[in-house]
Amino acid sequence: MCGIAGWVSFERDLRREQATLDAMTDTMAARGPDERGTWADEHAALGHRRLAIIDLPGGRQPMTAETPRGKVVMVYSGEAYNFVELREELRARGHHFTTKSDTEVVLRGYLEWGEAVADRLNGMYAFAIWDAAERKLVLIRDRMGVKPLYYYPTADGALFGSEPKAILANPLAKHVVGADGLRELFAFVKTPGDAFWQGMREVKAGSVVTVTPNGICEHVYWRLRTQEHTDDQATTVARVRELLDDIVRRQLISDVPRCTLLSGGLDSSAMTAIAARHLGESGEVVRSFSVDFEGRTDGFVADKIRPDADTPFAHEVARWVRSDHQDIVVDAAHHADPAIRGHVLRARDMPAGNGDIDTSLYLLFREIRRHSTVAISGESADEVFGGYLWFSDPVVQQADTFPWLVHWAEYFGDDTQVLTPAARKALDLDGYLRDNYAGAVAGIERLDGESEFEWRQRKISHLHLTRWVRVLLDRKDRTSMATGLEVRVPFCDHRLVEYVYNAPWSLKTFDGKEKSLLRAATADLLPQSVLQRKKAPYPSTQDPSYAAALRVEARDLLANPSHRVFDLLSYSWLKNCVSEQAPLATLASRAALERALDLALWWDMYSPEVAL
Repeated sequence: MCGIAGWVSFERDLRREQATLDAMTDTMAARGPDERGTWADEHAALGHRRLAIIDLPGGRQPMTAETPRGKVVMVYSGEAYNFVELREELRARGHHFTTKSDTEVVLRGYLEWGEAVADRLNGMYAFAIWDAAERKLVLIRDRMGVKPLYYYPTADGALFGSEPKAILANPLAKHVVGADGLRELFAFVKTPGDAFWQGMREVKAGSVVTVTPNGICEHVYWRLRTQEHTDDQATTVARVRELLDDIVRRQLISDVPRCTLLSGGLDSSAMTAIAARHLGESGEVVRSFSVDFEGRTDGFVADKIRPDADTPFAHEVARWVRSDHQDIVVDAAHHADPAIRGHVLRARDMPAGNGDIDTSLYLLFREIRRHSTVAISGESADEVFGGYLWFSDPVVQQADTFPWLVHWAEYFGDDTQVLTPAARKALDLDGYLRDNYAGAVAGIERLDGESEFEWRQRKISHLHLTRWVRVLLDRKDRTSMATGLEVRVPFCDHRLVEYVYNAPWSLKTFDGKEKSLLRAATADLLPQSVLQRKKAPYPSTQDPSYAAALRVEARDLLANPSHRVFDLLSYSWLKNCVSEQAPLATLASRAALERALDLALWWDMYSPEVAL
């Protein structure tokens, strides 16, 4: 994996800006704990922090290629899973390699094909190339946006980084959050290209951004297209299995220890079972990890969206596939610790609003990192295969808004109530969501002859794959990379996404349940209890001591009524919220309080200017 940062300026000598380049690079230390490197020339400066995964001695960066036209220098984050085939193709075209790393393959690919190298890559990646002869910076991001990449236009060039913090370390970047950033924060929608910080942009998934003396240009090299699906049910199931086998085999390639994340649900269990088969061919046992909370399994209380506890199912799968399994048990003291939440907020660079889920993810990843450097996740299967329960909800199917928001407040609480009335009015979230939704569905292609129902389901799928999945991938990347753990997401392979997206809804639910194709494709690998288990989201704590700790922290904040966060945060609401009569036992009831405390903590860390 890794973290990248850099600066291109066509009107100043960046060789004199080493201290600033160092500061930008060092913000990426958690993403790349193994090595550090910088490179600077007159108009370009690149920084890299490395998490060594493949070719440990040979993958150092920035990586430079000397050409007759001048230097080409690259900093790279991610993995190209087809680098072995590409290396052989490039060798046949006359290229010589001095390392075994995928980084050199991508660099040599650029020398051969230019920006079109992106079309040939299979993987998760975000990289920057300085082409001295062309006086051009090239920023490229993977098709599904698994790896993050931001840039900040300046008067004579641009800043860039894997995370906003790298850019914010440069004095040219202003620490300002505008209305649109706050709207995205509270609307739970990730608009392609938008960033939380004002003036900053995110390289869109499947896009190339170039920076030259003439300005900044962007072009899309991949997007989700509508195509006719002609395969029958048996062929479709077989193709899904074929793809999954190939994807997992590729994503197991690593020169460091790897493992799987196992919740006991269909998605993670399928990944673990396929990985176990591949590794078993060479006599290796797959390692698997699950998260649990102290006392949660024995004292589990079912709710509307979580009908059962994960741990018994995870243990059954572990026994079934014979994995070397370990539960990571999160205790309440760490879970509620403001210092731990501070690590999460620093990782996200914004008060992301996922409360105890974000914190437990961070604690899970931190513990896994003691044993493994790479983890394979079942993330994004619900978006690809239509696994969320609301996909089959008639109310959601007819709603002209983002489908995950229809029942959001009912399940997860309404955290907009933390805002002052003036802030709520300025943000106008209802109007923002209407406009954003209209823009999101405008570019979706309808298949000729597609029924109204299938068209509705296609739009719901497309929105999940281009909007909602980016929220989840961003959370996964930031919380894992903050601990130096690389999490791979096989379900985001673009070949699988394209194929399943175009399968009609009747095929995706042919057995009358959600994720029929995934269930059928892995039926020989898993116990019936898991194959028939109802969808359950990532677990949330039910420990009353967690809610009690939140109340204590909120009262400490109330003791400081002059805190600047109260320009946004309603003091009177917070005061009412922390009364002993206010219910905080469930995820929905405490979501707003978690949001309020995150806002205050983030404000203390970043001292932002808010422009509404």
